[in-house]
Amino acid sequence: MKKLLPTSSAGSLPKPSWLAEPETLWSPWKLQGSELVDGKHDALRISLHEQQTAGVDIVSDGEQTRQHFVTTFIEHLNGVDFENRKTVKIRDRYDASVPTVVGPVSRTKSVFVEDAKFLRQQTSQPIKWALPGPMTMIDTLYDDHYKSREKLAWEFAKILNQEAKELEAAGVDIIQFDEPAFNVFFDEVNDWGIACLERAIEGLKCETAVHICYGYGIKANTDWKKTLGTEWRQYEEVFPKLQKSNIDIISLECQNSHVPIELLELVRGKKIMVGAIDVATNTIETPEEVAKTLREALKYVDADKLYPCTNCGMAPLPRDIANGKLNALSKGAELVRNELLAANVA
Repeated sequence: MKKLLPTSSAGSLPKPSWLAEPETLWSPWKLQGSELVDGKHDALRISLHEQQTAGVDIVSDGEQTRQHFVTTFIEHLNGVDFENRKTVKIRDRYDASVPTVVGPVSRTKSVFVEDAKFLRQQTSQPIKWALPGPMTMIDTLYDDHYKSREKLAWEFAKILNQEAKELEAAGVDIIQFDEPAFNVFFDEVNDWGIACLERAIEGLKCETAVHICYGYGIKANTDWKKTLGTEWRQYEEVFPKLQKSNIDIISLECQNSHVPIELLELVRGKKIMVGAIDVATNTIETPEEVAKTLREALKYVDADKLYPCTNCGMAPLPRDIANGKLNALSKGAELVRNELLAANVA
């Protein structure tokens, strides 16, 4: 029997301090050559162990082998120049120095497949693997070739589909596409963004997820959230079309956010990864706080479709805080799981 309320992390987890600078996005590696390869594998093993110790059901690599959830994938593609960098505004919020698309983009070899095989060897638990979504990829680049966000997104969707099929063959159970850009560019999402995502999952037999959040707990994102008012209704713009899409799971942000929980009704029927852990604070939730968020979500999500999760990745957090939060997630889910099982017995 499949476990009720299986828990997972949305994405990145903190890296060991000997591998990269702690609590820093885009932190440079502290090792080189074969030491770096070994170090990444060691970090992946540690991350898996910490997830297992915290009681996480669907495990991941914690993104230990990548500097950043988007650019590390792009680094491995042809047609992108990392020396020729431009400053662009990411997600309409903050400036970042990004690589330039200088020619047709293509993928000559897999990016994460060897890492996924390595993780698969370490555990028999279900594995989730995160990839950047097409729209978030184009938003983290300067395009000097296609001169069209949509054209470039379709090219990335094809490349992501190649990678996803190889990840599935390597034994990945859930492939998640990270699309924080879906909370910003609503017209594009509905015009072609969701269609691009469907192209990225074409032909996959494993489960697929899209993760849409309000971003990492970094200042640029927390400042932006302060401008959004008391009700964050961004999901309302994209949920109706996502509900009709072929994506199996929708991953979203709930804990400590101003997202009206009733918006979940718009995606009823889908499996939902409910973010019950706030990644923008060092305060560790109590299991009861997690349980409260999950109970609210259960008003709009059937119990067999609810997957407790974190709001977003936790790379910028101290390791002990991230571990504490994963523990709280597992314990909070356990509280609600027991309530549901007791209600069924009764």
